[in-house]
Order: sequence, then C-alpha cells, then structure tokens
Amino acid sequence: MQEKEKTELLEKAQSAIILSLGDIVLRDVAKAKSAAELWLKLESLYMTKSLANRLPKKIKLYTFKITSGMAIEEHLDHFNKIILDLENIDITISNEDKAILLLTSLNASYTNMKEAIMYGRDSMTFDEVQSILHAREL
Repeated sequence: MQEKEKTELLEKAQSAIILSLGDIVLRDVAKAKSAAELWLKLESLYMTKSLANRLPKKIKLYTFKITSGMAIEEHLDHFNKIILDLENIDITISNEDKAILLLTSLNASYTNMKEAIMYGRDSMTFDEVQSILHAREL
C-alpha cells in the first residue's frame, strides 16, 4: 500500500469514528489528530477498568428491571447490552448468575414461569432462560 493510500485510509477511519460519536463524546475527543489517537482517547474514557467505570455498570445490572409494556425482546436486548458492557471491561458474570439476574429482572406477570424454570432442575443456563422467554413471547 502506498503512503498516499495509507494516509487516505487513516483519514477515512478517523472521519468514520467522528461521525459515529455523539456531541458530548465528540467534545471529549475533539483534540485528537489521528484515528489512532482518537481511538486511544475513547478507550481511556470508556474502556477503563477503574472503580468509577465498573460500579455504575454493575449497579445497572443488579437493579435492572423490566418496565411495564416493554416487549421481552427489547428487555433481552437491554440486558445483553449491559452484560456486553461489563465483558468489555473484563468483568465476567457466570452463566448461571446471568440466568438468575435475568429472571429477577422480570415483573410479577412472569412469576409462574420463573418458578417453573427455577424449581426441579439441577442446573440452569442463560441460553435456556432466553429461549424460554422467546418461546413465551411467541
């Protein structure tokens, strides 16, 4: 790859990153001169493993509840986003704990289903709970 092509590619990468950022985030990284510098700044802001970054994500997971009228697909999407955010900063939640947290995030209308899932089993996986919720929604 020639130098000119490489420069153009890096400029396009920087532009693509900038275009995908919101105004608030953009203000935080406005002084970055290259795609690499921009990426490093974003990484330092949002991917750090500091307590200040870990706690809000964990609190969000442990207090996450379904809202009335929310479709189960949307609820699962929000839950999986929280889990992914935690995994991105190297916090892993066991499969069984994810299943339990998902079940506890459901409201009273799911009580019978939650009891049916939890009792009479030796183990429970997150994928099983998700599949059951998908089937119930259908």
